[in-house]
Amino acid sequence: MKKIIFASMMLSLGLLGACGQEGKGKSSNDNNMEGMNHSSMDMSGMDHSNMDMGDMNHGSTTALQNNLGENELTFPDALKPDKEDGNSISYTIRAQQGMAEIFDGIQTETYGYNGAFLGPMIRVKKDMNVSIHLVNDLKEDTTFHWHGLEVPGNADGGPHKVLKPGDSETINFTVQQDAATLWFHPHPMHETGKQVFKGLAGLLYIDDDNSEQLDLPKTYGENDFPLILQDKTFTADKQLDYEKVMNEDGTAGDTLLINGVVNPKLTVDHKKVRLRILNGSNMRTYKLRFDNDMVFQQIASDGGFLNKPNTTNEIEVAPSERVEILVDLTKVKGSSVSLVNEDNIIILPIHLKGTKESSKTEGILNNLSIPSKIKNKPITKRIQLAGMDEQVTINNQKFDPNRIDFTQKQNETEVWEIENMMDLMGGMKHPFHIHGTQFQVISVDGKEPPASLSGLKDTLSLEPGQKAKIAVTFAQKGIYMFHCHILEHEDNGMMGQIKVN
Repeated sequence: MKKIIFASMMLSLGLLGACGQEGKGKSSNDNNMEGMNHSSMDMSGMDHSNMDMGDMNHGSTTALQNNLGENELTFPDALKPDKEDGNSISYTIRAQQGMAEIFDGIQTETYGYNGAFLGPMIRVKKDMNVSIHLVNDLKEDTTFHWHGLEVPGNADGGPHKVLKPGDSETINFTVQQDAATLWFHPHPMHETGKQVFKGLAGLLYIDDDNSEQLDLPKTYGENDFPLILQDKTFTADKQLDYEKVMNEDGTAGDTLLINGVVNPKLTVDHKKVRLRILNGSNMRTYKLRFDNDMVFQQIASDGGFLNKPNTTNEIEVAPSERVEILVDLTKVKGSSVSLVNEDNIIILPIHLKGTKESSKTEGILNNLSIPSKIKNKPITKRIQLAGMDEQVTINNQKFDPNRIDFTQKQNETEVWEIENMMDLMGGMKHPFHIHGTQFQVISVDGKEPPASLSGLKDTLSLEPGQKAKIAVTFAQKGIYMFHCHILEHEDNGMMGQIKVN
């Protein structure tokens, strides 16, 4: 009802047309910021003191049910290479349909990579030559997008690189970035939300000499655990009917799956563990802590290690973001502790067994910095995120595959300004993602970014009214997408493209 009232109010104010303009832009922006309409929906000069933004924010997120902890957590299989020869490695990835037993005794129709539901973990190392054979065994178009990976534009798997049912292709690239937890998922125009919701998501780990030498938990599935967080809503017969539950402002579910497991629990010895958390949800942001409020250490973000561990007792993970944390379970009094969200809903109960194993924490993990000459560069690209439902836009335009919004030179660092525009309903968070690069956050609202954002990032979530400056460099050439990673917003055209040459 709020949205109907709001739409009528916008029509009477003559604002709806400005919010929902289709892409009538120049064929190439080429760093030209002229012609942008900065006034549309801009409330930065208004007095918000009498507005209840809690009531005016767009939409409402479906409440999660508590995790009952009935099923032992399992982990994606580490995919075996087709071939490994010295510094070269090759894999095959198939997108396919299947039936998965998510609930006991019930078969649910799902999508998956190399299996019925979700996908495997692929492992590569810096400087490796990688070949991946991609096969579409679905009955619909799909793409294979390598989220966070710095690859040439023609291997990135954006909406231009569609594979028809039964088609295949092979991509080749050399890994040029440091150790990181990345992932892969589909990116076909208008269908990304559905295909991810039905199960298309897999992990890509990059290792390097530094990561192998650090004294960190690194035994997969024993003390180094991936946690793919995804919320779903199932029909009465336990099916994933996306059309029934889809929300144009972002689809959220009431049932949390971790690695595809419903009501999971983790049973582990009293020791230090590493949790690699991926928010693979369509739109939900998770603010995570432990129910005993114990501290833990963030050691990595989207693109790899922070310079040093960031000690905290709470961390936020927006859609598509990854965080790696170290949790010292020897500090837990008793035999269990639970990871919970901001509403104290149980995300993952952890049951402890065995004797306590002592461990230490690494001090220096990485050596990242942003030179002053980069911080002081003028802003060359401005991104304004605005709108709701089907009217979401970037710079007052919707995605046009024939329009290049920006250009940038390979290996040249530019400063972008990203702004999440406030509107009459307050606005909503937008996780802004750029393909083909890992950027660094210079500032948020003119201030030094928090420690959690001090590492390399490919996604930055901004609250309504927030503005950030980021340093962006593309190591490869090609055409890349930038967009909101609320998947329904992306599907509705909240996306642009940049040509790197």
